[in-house]
Amino acid sequence: MIIVIGSINLDLIANVDRLPSPGETVSGSGFATAPGGKGANQALASARAGAQVRMVGAVGKDSFAAEALALLREARVDLSGVAETFASTGTALIMVGDDGENIIAVVPGANASVLPGDLSKAFLKKGVVVLLQHEIPLGTVDAALDQARAAGAITVLNTAPFNGAAAAFLGKADYAVANETEFDLYGEALSLSGRDRAARMRDYASKTGRTIVVTLGGDGVMAATPDDFLTVPAMKITPVDTVGAGDTFCGYFAAALASGLTLDKALARAGAAGSLACLKPGAQPAIPLAAEVDQALQTSR
Repeated sequence: MIIVIGSINLDLIANVDRLPSPGETVSGSGFATAPGGKGANQALASARAGAQVRMVGAVGKDSFAAEALALLREARVDLSGVAETFASTGTALIMVGDDGENIIAVVPGANASVLPGDLSKAFLKKGVVVLLQHEIPLGTVDAALDQARAAGAITVLNTAPFNGAAAAFLGKADYAVANETEFDLYGEALSLSGRDRAARMRDYASKTGRTIVVTLGGDGVMAATPDDFLTVPAMKITPVDTVGAGDTFCGYFAAALASGLTLDKALARAGAAGSLACLKPGAQPAIPLAAEVDQALQTSR
């Protein structure tokens, strides 16, 4: 069982030839809406990986809510922990360039109302995997880490988006997952020592006794545990849209851990899923099915 405590958004996506510079207006070539939010994206990824998933979050009582939850319902994610509030459903305003890169502005809306009192809806217990991100109040994330540990659950914390205040509790997570930019920023906040990123990852693992996973885009993924250091290469692809790739990685990683895979195999499976998510536009619509990931892994061997 995967319990995702996090954000639910509706993505408003504009395609542009290139991303604008500050103060610049560029012409768009297309527009679409799609369900999103880091929490919901990761919940759907875990479900498509084959896991049983429960979502804890909030949406508004507005026209965006049904569309924001549509693919989660389709994937049979348990939505009994999703509240309706008078705040608007969270939205993400996304521009995607022809090279696949993107810029995103997020309006939290109802996500800001996911508070520690809502954690009772998670039904935390020993052996479940709890998946968290930073698009709900940090106090709720911190409380969830504490409650999950007390219950004997396994925690995976995606450190996005970066927030320096979260450095105080990153070490509570059994697995922290960051991209390279986020880890470098948290490394400064935590005063990690080492001449390069790998050394600082080892320092983090040594100081916290936990595992740090750093995704490197086209260069793959690295992980440091208190006893080991792993590197997994990325699949060779030509990206169409990188939106949601990190969330796909996290959802598949949590599902792999829940299924009992070793860390190296979990990283490889999550990395393949994240790469496949870059081959289609959008966040949730691009998340691959387990069979697609299996085929990609077999082909790459």
